[in-house]
Amino acid sequence: METTARLRPIPGARESQRPGATPESAGVGAESRTGSVPASSSASSARAWSPLAPAHPVGPTPPAPSAGPDPALSWSAGAAARPVVSFGQPETFAEPARHRVGPRTAAAAACLVLGLGLIGGAVTGSWLTGDGGDTAAVDHFTTAATLWHSVPVDQLFPPTVAGTGAGPGGADRTWTRIAVAPDSGCAHAFDPLLEKVLTPLGCQRLLRATYTDATQSYVTTVGLLFTNADPAAMSALAARFRTEGLDRRTDLMPRPYAAEGTLAAGFGDKQRASWTVSVLTDAPVVAYAVSGWADGRTVDEPQPAADAASPSATTAPAQAGLGNEAQGLADRVARRLRQHIGTATEKPS
Repeated sequence: METTARLRPIPGARESQRPGATPESAGVGAESRTGSVPASSSASSARAWSPLAPAHPVGPTPPAPSAGPDPALSWSAGAAARPVVSFGQPETFAEPARHRVGPRTAAAAACLVLGLGLIGGAVTGSWLTGDGGDTAAVDHFTTAATLWHSVPVDQLFPPTVAGTGAGPGGADRTWTRIAVAPDSGCAHAFDPLLEKVLTPLGCQRLLRATYTDATQSYVTTVGLLFTNADPAAMSALAARFRTEGLDRRTDLMPRPYAAEGTLAAGFGDKQRASWTVSVLTDAPVVAYAVSGWADGRTVDEPQPAADAASPSATTAPAQAGLGNEAQGLADRVARRLRQHIGTATEKPS
């Protein structure tokens, strides 16, 4: 009978089962949870707070302790008393459930750490090596500055240029090259005020060629001015042309290349009918074109190509399509230049 009494749950047994606990400490724990439970409380009241108390008491209710837990049931008691706690470990049975990490959670955490590591490594590597979009743009810009002597003239100024949809009303145009000027400096290539505007950029080299249309009625000089400017200077000048309308001023025009013995022999300043000037921002280049009649007639009021190419324009240069001649050739030559910039900066795989 004495052994059976020791195996039954009693008030304070859970606290007394912690290693190193004493009967006195078990009693203090009990009071803190129940609010000073008197020693004469019934066994059913004690089981109300104890997590080990069974829902339905088994066997007769043990008498309430008169002076605290039995020292024989403490962890400090001898080995003979320890079978009392063989049915569980009350203090620690719920801890694993609170801290258990499932396999899916662990895998997600590992992937997150790995992803952050890869992103951080890529950012650090890009910072250390200077690899980025800005570097590629600088490479293109630098390469473009050397194309005047590395690309054959027939590739920058082809013998024949197709202008699909470049004419008035979307008509096709075909231009044939009739003269190529030797590469040179910029002296006498622009009106004085335009030369003054372009001088801060520097003049590395000027390339020019003159074309005629399929009917040999018009002549157009197209040019590429390679400057010494950096991207910031080119962007600043392009913004100035745009905001101040410098490309529409008749005192800021490029001059034609009049080659002797060709249809353009009489193509001088007074024969200029329409023109366009474009300051590129992806290359240190100013592209331009100026057009006129092949018969050498003079023009009193030249008109910018952007205005002359408008369907509503009624001036003589506009009606003849000379705005389309200048704009169409300048656009296609600048496009070929950009193609060579891309080809020249391609790196072998």
